Amino acid sequence: MTQAFPNIARWLKTVGSNLMKMGASIITRLTAYLKPNFQSNTLDVHPSLAGPVLNIGGGGIDVEEAIQWMINQVRGTTNHTSKVNVIVLRTYGDDDYNRLIYAMKGVNYVETLVISNKNDANKAEIVQKVRNADVIFFAGGDQCQYIRSWKNSKLETAIESVYAKGGAIGGTSAGAMIQSQYIYDACASSEEGIETKDALVDPYKDITFTYNLFPWKYLKGTIIDTHFDRRKRMGRIMAFIARQIQDGVSQSVLGIAISEETSVVVDKYGLAKVMGRGAAYFVLGDHQPEVCKPRTPLTFSDYKIWRVPYGDTFDLKNRPTRGYYLRSVRQGRFSSDPY
Repeated sequence: MTQAFPNIARWLKTVGSNLMKMGASIITRLTAYLKPNFQSNTLDVHPSLAGPVLNIGGGGIDVEEAIQWMINQVRGTTNHTSKVNVIVLRTYGDDDYNRLIYAMKGVNYVETLVISNKNDANKAEIVQKVRNADVIFFAGGDQCQYIRSWKNSKLETAIESVYAKGGAIGGTSAGAMIQSQYIYDACASSEEGIETKDALVDPYKDITFTYNLFPWKYLKGTIIDTHFDRRKRMGRIMAFIARQIQDGVSQSVLGIAISEETSVVVDKYGLAKVMGRGAAYFVLGDHQPEVCKPRTPLTFSDYKIWRVPYGDTFDLKNRPTRGYYLRSVRQGRFSSDPY
């Protein structure tokens, strides 16, 4: 047939080649459109928000279930009809969260903002983008840099406005630790921070705190720690708790300690639920330590500890009065295995 109709054969070949080129061009343009910003056509999507809710991640691989949970919670639904705008905040790094979050259900727009100094944290265009968001997520990093760059800035106020209008605030690792009322800021320690052995031997050396970066309702009186299981940080959070009581900050402190690849999500009623592969530990100090002073090992009796595995809950509004086990620190050593 191609010999009988050579002109038709050449025409068909040319048309097919052109169609393939057109298809490739369309795919290239769509990819270029989605790849840089992972945006929809508009930012002007303002659903009635059903929060506020929190997502506190323990570091390591992110718990996608927990990120999707907070998106669904503020939308008030699991269907596709209502969509929200998401802003990822960090002090350094790239936009690798954009692709992950844009692929989730109910997301209209995603953008990552890298804000590493106070000047940028006060820029009007940045503040407005954050105010327009329905969900904020803090990447991991260095909590000291977060605090130095953001505290007492217009950005801080804008983040608080998202929570106040019923939005979601999430974060992992350092981005989780900055959300408690009492924050181990790591501003006086090395890049790796203080670990359990050092904190129990001297609960004052290179251990500093920042207070009240964000006023989240159900995190008052708390201090958060992350990478908990992998880095064996029980003694560290015990020292942090003892310091708040010894220094007169509070008579009672609840530590929220979260394992890697694990998140604690908190609904608008204050009910915390554990998601991911590991457990969370809620550690309560509710009396004066026997010995908590510089250059001296810590002694503190009877911390109350609740170990909460995947799927279980802990009521932050009406804290439980049972279900805990007791562990003590004597002269910088555990009385028995605290885990």
